[in-house]
Amino acid sequence: MKITVCENADVFDRTAALYIISQVLKKPDSTLCLATGNTTLNMYAQTADLQKKLAVDFSCCKTCNLDEYAALAADDPKSCRYRINEILLQKINIKMENTYVPNGLTVPPEKELNAFAEKIDAFGGIDLAVLSIGSNGHIAFNEPGTSFDSDFRIAPISDNTKKDKAVMFGGQDKVPKFGITMGIRNIMMSREILLVAKGKSKAEIIKSIVNGPLTTDVPATVVRLHPNLTVLADKDAASLLG
Repeated sequence: MKITVCENADVFDRTAALYIISQVLKKPDSTLCLATGNTTLNMYAQTADLQKKLAVDFSCCKTCNLDEYAALAADDPKSCRYRINEILLQKINIKMENTYVPNGLTVPPEKELNAFAEKIDAFGGIDLAVLSIGSNGHIAFNEPGTSFDSDFRIAPISDNTKKDKAVMFGGQDKVPKFGITMGIRNIMMSREILLVAKGKSKAEIIKSIVNGPLTTDVPATVVRLHPNLTVLADKDAASLLG
């Protein structure tokens, strides 16, 4: 495990962007697995900015998202597809047919799981997974208690995560009850993982990931077992590491 601590949020965002850009320069046909959320918002903006300034070619890249809310349409501003398009994909020279986010409107949603697995296989597997973490230690929609050998599935969204997402959805009761998600086993099959965390609200989780017990109670602790892991945090998120 490599741990990189950035002086502030701006340095964090630029460092994360450079990490993604470096992956594409190293392997122009990389498959990137992407998280969405507040932590990634500015780092993706920086990625798009660097792509243009440095003329980095994403045209052979593929991307997949970790998850999507069940029952949300792709054009819903709260959906993962809409947000990743808006903050990154539509700002770089990637081919949209080479991007995948689960279809939240598939009925029943379980039908989307085979498509999810098949798309990643067709992309040749994941070269770099960019993971953010929830305040309770979830990665994707793998909430506390999720088995480390979990696979693609429809996962219930915990009350803790609903609380965290309440502002975006206009109330905790309006947050979808389920998500279509990669399982922990699928994430751990990525060739490389970049786990990102920003802000004091993530300090306890980062401490658990780096120094705490390996436990399904904090799903993100599993990344310690990955042979090619980088933890990138700003000074606030790393404040309890000592």
